[in-house]
Amino acid sequence: MVRPPKSRDLCLRCKGARNLCGKARCPILMKKSAIMPMKKILLKNEKEMQGASPPAFFVGRYGYPKVSVGPMIPPHEANLDENISLLDEPDDWFGRSVDEIINYRTNLIRSTFKIPHVKNILINNRLLDISQEIVMSGKPVDTEVSFIKAPRVARIELDSHSQPFGPLGRVEKVVLTENPRVEKIVEKTIGDTDFKASNAMVELYKEDQSITKIQRILSAGLLGIGKNRKLVPTRWSITATDDTISKNLIEKIKFFSEVDKYLLFQDKYLGNNFKILIIPREWRFENLEVWISSLWMQETGRKPIIMADYEPFKGRKTYASNVTGAYYAARLGVCEYLYKIKKQGAVIVFREVNEDYIIPLGVWVIRETVRSAMNKQPVIFENLNSALNYINNSDFRLPLKAWEKKSKLLKFIKRQKRLIDYFNIKKIK
Repeated sequence: MVRPPKSRDLCLRCKGARNLCGKARCPILMKKSAIMPMKKILLKNEKEMQGASPPAFFVGRYGYPKVSVGPMIPPHEANLDENISLLDEPDDWFGRSVDEIINYRTNLIRSTFKIPHVKNILINNRLLDISQEIVMSGKPVDTEVSFIKAPRVARIELDSHSQPFGPLGRVEKVVLTENPRVEKIVEKTIGDTDFKASNAMVELYKEDQSITKIQRILSAGLLGIGKNRKLVPTRWSITATDDTISKNLIEKIKFFSEVDKYLLFQDKYLGNNFKILIIPREWRFENLEVWISSLWMQETGRKPIIMADYEPFKGRKTYASNVTGAYYAARLGVCEYLYKIKKQGAVIVFREVNEDYIIPLGVWVIRETVRSAMNKQPVIFENLNSALNYINNSDFRLPLKAWEKKSKLLKFIKRQKRLIDYFNIKKIK
């Protein structure tokens, strides 16, 4: 995972004024500012809240397999101008400012209750049943929530890269004041208790359900063989969805012919600078990423570290523990493009993160930026050296030699010359 090392001491020394973390704005002050409107609402100390769930649902991972779960709602008093659905639909957030996205996060109250074990979803639990009804809905659902105590704003972590969250409250009762509107494909897939979860996820994807929607349904324990169904922590369900769908696409991509040129796709968003190189070879994938800030390096005396994960044609058997969830999010965006053009290739995703990426907002940033890049016209090259020279002379701060030193895929391609490569060299000469 690419991010600067934590340092409470750095934050205490900085006090939000000196930007010692190297970021363009103080993340802690941004989170504090974003939560202030919600704090004013919570000052009323009310135990009853009413609002339309986008729909939104959260499953925590701490204490697993005992987990905290519950629906999320924005209170009516928030007077939101945005479409309520947008508050928990990252697939539609690309292009929005960091302030807008933080507001989406902090305007949702997390109503939570405990589930003793993630597999205890078939026991009689009215709170869970209603939460699952909310998850199934394709539209916002008017919801009333009674809390044991009035919700409170979670303590703001004293570090520069914890995610922003809205208020939290232990729920006593949840009531739906309208019937959820469930799409037929969702109802059918959830109702089929003989359908494997992986197959169900692919089926929903084929029917144009968003990644967020699929992830939410999986997280709520609504997919898979009946006896095997269980709640899945939200963070894990996001990666599982990206991984499952991209694997399904990869198995088809492997049968396509190779691209015949070197294609370079590019895009930037919220301090994330992507360059995606597709090489005329059989399917392989590598994700390289680095966090880089001149001010931070000057203050700490440290050099940027490139994180990398790679998979050969046969795929990988272990979790991409260096790049983590971002690996699978980027891979999905690439696979969607290759499947669309019915081609395969060896792919390297270069991601350079700078001080403008102020707060981690989730792997959707990676998925949607890669998707956006793949929808743009690529820069086309006849050979690998030309493509790499272009990257070296681009707006990347890190020199090419640093990327090359870390890349397994580049080393493999330069070492494994093919007959066609020799013909191409002669043509260039």
